[in-house]
This record gives sequence, C-alpha cells and structure tokens, in this order.
Amino acid sequence: MSDTLPDPDLIAALPRLRRYARVLTGDLNRADDLVQDTLTRAWAKRRLWRTGSDLRAWLFTIMHNVHINQFSLRQRQFAEVSLDADEGPLAAWDIPVRATQSDRLELVELFAQIGRLPDEQREVLLLAAVEELRYQDIAQVLGVPIGTVMSRLNRAREKLRRMTGGAYGAPLKVVK
Repeated sequence: MSDTLPDPDLIAALPRLRRYARVLTGDLNRADDLVQDTLTRAWAKRRLWRTGSDLRAWLFTIMHNVHINQFSLRQRQFAEVSLDADEGPLAAWDIPVRATQSDRLELVELFAQIGRLPDEQREVLLLAAVEELRYQDIAQVLGVPIGTVMSRLNRAREKLRRMTGGAYGAPLKVVK
C-alpha cells in the first residue's frame, strides 16, 4: 500500500470488504463502521504490509481482528436493543441486482439459510465461495489452521445442503 491516495488495489478491495463486513455484522450500519475501522487500522499499520503479498487477505485479516475486538461491545449493545426495533436478519442481505421475483425469493431463502449457519462456518463459506480466497489465505484471515478451514467449510456445505433439502447441492467453487 503506497503512501499516496487512492491506492488502486485498496479501492478494488472495498466492495469485498463491505460484503464481508455485512456477513460479519449482519447490519448495514455496523458493516460500514467496520469497513471504516478496518481502513483506519490498515492505514495506521500500512508499514506492516509486505509489498507483493495479497492486500485483500491482509485487509480481511485486519477486519476479522477488529470485528473480534469489538465483539464484547456489540454484545452489550445487543442486550440493550429492543426486539421491536430490529430490522431482522435479512436486512444485511440486500440484493443489488435486478432479478425475477422467483430468483429474488430463492436468493433470499438461500441467504436466510446461510445466515443460520454458525458464525465460524458462515465466515469460512463466504470467504471461500464468494471472496474466492484460498484455504491458506482463509486460515491467515481467521487465524486458524488450514485443516480447521477445510473442516468448517465441509460442515457448512453439509449443513446448508440439509437445511435446503439439497436444493443448492451443486458444489460451491473454492480455490484451494
């Protein structure tokens, strides 16, 4: 990352950072805050990034760590929030493409099922299938061994197949 703005690689990573933040937080506003906090931390620590390494994976690692560090604060805030004020778990899954009504319904149903996965499985599934990170990069982002990544991904896929009755049984593309 250079000392001049805007860095093209950083700008190219923004949509993926925002998408991953939405997965982590389940809330549009908190996701935007998480992206901003991630970029602030990345800029402050930019000298730690190794030129030639995967900037996107480095940013995801920072985002994951910021998210974990803020977990207790979010838990306290969650305990104080009225259920009546909640927009629901699907609020983070805004679908920005034009689709037929049945396509949109299928996507909403799939996202709802993905949202029901345990956090650790959902993170690995989306980093692998949506962000197309390699197992090694996912392990680095999450700070876990590659075997744990593979295990979580397999459990997420199996659970998703069971929850959807096999409707989405086609294997998800994963870069190993």
